[in-house]
Amino acid sequence: MASSTKTTTLLLALLCLVLLSEVGMLMAEVQAPSGSQVPDVCPSKCAKRCSNSWKPKMCNKTCVACCHRCPDRCVPDGPKASRDSCRCYSQIMYRGRPKCP
Repeated sequence: MASSTKTTTLLLALLCLVLLSEVGMLMAEVQAPSGSQVPDVCPSKCAKRCSNSWKPKMCNKTCVACCHRCPDRCVPDGPKASRDSCRCYSQIMYRGRPKCP
C-alpha cells in the first residue's frame, strides 16, 4: 500500500513538472512575436552622433541607453547638434548634469 502511494505521488509530481514546462514554453512563444518587430534605430543614430567622440565606445553605449529611454527614440542629428533638439534626450540627468552625449 505504501509503495503504490509513493508511486502515485511521484507520477503526480512528474506530471506537474511536465505541465509547468509546457506552460513556460507557451509563455515564451506569446512574448516573442515573430516578424512584427520594429527595427532598432538607436545604434545607427548614435553612431552618427558619436562619430567625433574621443571615447566612441562609451559614447555609443550611453547614447543608445538614452535613446531607448525616450519613447520617440530621438537622438540629436550629428556630433555637433544641440541636445535641445530632442526634449527627452536633453532632460536625462546624472548627478545634476546631462547624461546623454
